[in-house]
Amino acid sequence: MPSADWPAPAARGPVSATVALPGSKSLTNRYLVLAALADDRSVLRRPLRSRDTLLMADALRALGATITDVPDGAGEPAWRVDPAPVLSGGVEVDCGLAGTVMRFVTPLAALADGPVRLDGDPHARRRPMAAVLHALRALGVRIEEQGEPGCLPVVVHGTGSVRGGEVVVDASASSQFVSALLLAGPRFDEGVTVVHDGAPLPSAPHVEMTVETLRDAGAVVEDAEPDRWRVEPGPLRGLEVTVEPDLSNAGAFLAAPLVTEGRVTVPDWPRHTTQAGDVLRPVLEGFGASVELDRAGLTVTAPPSGPSGHPSLCGIDVDLHEASELTPVVAALCALADGPSRIRGVAHIRGHETDRLAALTRELSAIGADVTETEDGLAFSPVDRRSLRPTTFHTYADHRMVMAAAVVGLAVPGVVVEDVATVGKTLPTFTTMWEAMLVGDPDRTRA
Repeated sequence: MPSADWPAPAARGPVSATVALPGSKSLTNRYLVLAALADDRSVLRRPLRSRDTLLMADALRALGATITDVPDGAGEPAWRVDPAPVLSGGVEVDCGLAGTVMRFVTPLAALADGPVRLDGDPHARRRPMAAVLHALRALGVRIEEQGEPGCLPVVVHGTGSVRGGEVVVDASASSQFVSALLLAGPRFDEGVTVVHDGAPLPSAPHVEMTVETLRDAGAVVEDAEPDRWRVEPGPLRGLEVTVEPDLSNAGAFLAAPLVTEGRVTVPDWPRHTTQAGDVLRPVLEGFGASVELDRAGLTVTAPPSGPSGHPSLCGIDVDLHEASELTPVVAALCALADGPSRIRGVAHIRGHETDRLAALTRELSAIGADVTETEDGLAFSPVDRRSLRPTTFHTYADHRMVMAAAVVGLAVPGVVVEDVATVGKTLPTFTTMWEAMLVGDPDRTRA
């Protein structure tokens, strides 16, 4: 992965490729947490190995779990996880910029046998943590905040156990607050009941994913009542799982045919999934693409060319509240569409790796797109694609901004992506895979 700026390659013709993606970050990190809390050994096949998941693995190692690289039966790399009998205190955890690490590990730290200090990158100190901190305090956990209120760094004074019980949280800033408490819930003395009280929960499929992975590990979870989840105390069994491909990371690759009048297939696309990235299917259809899911995987084919000679992309009006990770790539397509577009329901992404709404407005405007930030999203008016101009596309240490820039660069020769290495947060091989996709090299379109 290059460490500095990257000239985004422009399309020289229609893209025609099969792109095999690595495992889901969201699933990998949930499985790692549950494996560290289980009573038995776990094996995670085809996990994602990126900055976020390596940080999670290191955090769990610090707490006493043993995570070892092993080959699986097919020769693919896997992780073997041996849980710690007792979670260890007296350690520091580097969260990087990973929301799953800073939020999921905090309740685990409360179960450790001593203090655990959590900190991360400079911007991590601005990402919201207050809801999970308040919830743990309500459950009797002592937490020392060493920076801005409700943010990293914090010291969790673990005592080896957490009472548990019912707790009310406002998770309107991130569904990860709910998931963090649920994942640790089986180890709480009384389990945990989490009640969300606030604006509609963003990225709700991620909580469904948490519930499903807990049940995979043998936890008893009740979720029949809206905005209320109950996890019973009890043992967790070891996991033997193969991690699904990361559907959110597929976004840029499946956007490429829409820009280039091409066709891209992502193999092993699940027919049933709790990944929010599956929303890509109707979203891309909304732009006018043909989307087909069969045994070969998910295949996206561009709409036919319009009078301008490039694929005629319809404008869309889409609510991405439950799949906000897709916003940057969808915004890149909106900037290239032939009709007006609007992205709604994503006000909460102002608190992601960066303020994504401000960043997208600034960078897409710089290339000549007509984009306006709204209260809960972005609004686009169409412009002639030929009027768009190359620029340096700033990424703000945000992996999804790199992916948006790559999509724009297909249509705007000369775009330079600043700090492209930040994409290593979720897909370290992104640039290699992207360049291979454009030349149809199947050996390099695998992560």
